[in-house]
Amino acid sequence: MRKTRLSVNINKVALIRNARGSNLPNLQQFALDCERFGAEGITVHPRPDERHIRYQDLYDLKPILQTEFNVEGYPSKKFLDIVCDVKPAQCTLVPDPPGVLTSNAGWDTIAHQSFLKDVIAQLQEAGIRVSLFIETNHTLLDAAKETGTDRIEFYTGPFAEQFPHQAQEAVAPYAAASRHAANIGLGINAGHDLNLDNLRFFNEQLPDLQEVSIGHALISNALYLGIENTIQLYLRCLDKE
Repeated sequence: MRKTRLSVNINKVALIRNARGSNLPNLQQFALDCERFGAEGITVHPRPDERHIRYQDLYDLKPILQTEFNVEGYPSKKFLDIVCDVKPAQCTLVPDPPGVLTSNAGWDTIAHQSFLKDVIAQLQEAGIRVSLFIETNHTLLDAAKETGTDRIEFYTGPFAEQFPHQAQEAVAPYAAASRHAANIGLGINAGHDLNLDNLRFFNEQLPDLQEVSIGHALISNALYLGIENTIQLYLRCLDKE
């Protein structure tokens, strides 16, 4: 049996911590507990205003994690300098403007190809695997390949929105794009609004899917079910024959 890896995004845990100006909940301990309960990676996405994950958190987490550390973000100079210093296993590049609430669009890998080539080369030189947040357009996937990226991460917001009404129609563009990405040699990740209702179906339709990064829904489930039980439920959705 082959499994898609689960990386737990702990941004919302940091958001709760920051609300009271203390270290409760303890972000480092929470990340270690996620690993202990079965998570196969930890994801963070620092924003310029540090409203949840702080840049210092990257330095605090990297030495203690035993699974893959994935840092997401817009490749500003400050972000790149910190990521290259911390050296996580993976850096997922997103095209977020500074004030955006959440990542809600993928890269235009044609318009930004030169910029992305330079950024990706810098990260890879530091020994970091690179993933590009992207949509299902095949032309953009071809252009992503030209940037030199190791992987792409599908923005799955549109899938999650359509899934309750038209599941097969919702997943079809992702299944086709996944096959195309695999054929041109790109690794495949996915993330955004994946949850316990839609994850198993999505995973089954994308046999080449390697990793999902899930935060908001998973932490919300954990409020009712507990983090250990929640991680186990998500892992069960990711089993593959």
